[in-house]
Amino acid sequence: MGLYEASIRVKHECPYRRISERYPDLTIREWPLSDCQVLEITTETTPTDELLDEINEIGTVLYESADDNGYHVVTQSCLCSLEDSVIDRFEEHNCLYQSPTIYRQGWEHYTVVAFDSEDVRELLESLRSDREIELLSKTSISETQIPHSMLAPANQLFEDITDRQLAALQLALENGYYEQPRKTSLRDLAEQTAVARSTYEEHLRKAENKLLTNAGQFLRLVTATSTTDPLGIEDGRRTEQAAD
Repeated sequence: MGLYEASIRVKHECPYRRISERYPDLTIREWPLSDCQVLEITTETTPTDELLDEINEIGTVLYESADDNGYHVVTQSCLCSLEDSVIDRFEEHNCLYQSPTIYRQGWEHYTVVAFDSEDVRELLESLRSDREIELLSKTSISETQIPHSMLAPANQLFEDITDRQLAALQLALENGYYEQPRKTSLRDLAEQTAVARSTYEEHLRKAENKLLTNAGQFLRLVTATSTTDPLGIEDGRRTEQAAD
């Protein structure tokens, strides 16, 4: 098993892509969240009034600056639905999406990491069936080349974790529950809340289970090319097989 990184660009109907097509000097970087997107929009030229109007229509402006280096704005938007999106196709073909998506000159640029070259081939065939795409590069990479901090988008790690479960997890983390030795107990944590100890513990355990389950695909990616066995798992298996 190897790891492969593929860079592709795609054309399909998306407001961000169309804006980048109308303004060739513009670059849009998109970080998808669970129910919206955060966009970083930059251009080295002075934006026209028409462009500023379009940016204001995208969503809520969080940050804006203009100087001799150009125009820079960060906005939160909900224009592009992620249903049946390109990112959904990545997941269907076991390819891990690496944010951000970059929109420039009418193209959407994506980077994915896959366990198998065949997964990349099948993904490309799927995308070509209903949109214009180009494969820019596909390279074999080692685990040490992957920036692990960028592998796990927050919305995927915390998917399906409720607000109460997140609050229980945050309280435990901030009070040193996961430090060695522990600086607090479940009883002490529960006493800081308005719920019973059993209820708090249930929220915490469910949050832990969901977080570890969601992180599983990223854990497998990080360890995919490792040849070490620091816990001696294979030795234990061989011993069990010999005993049988």
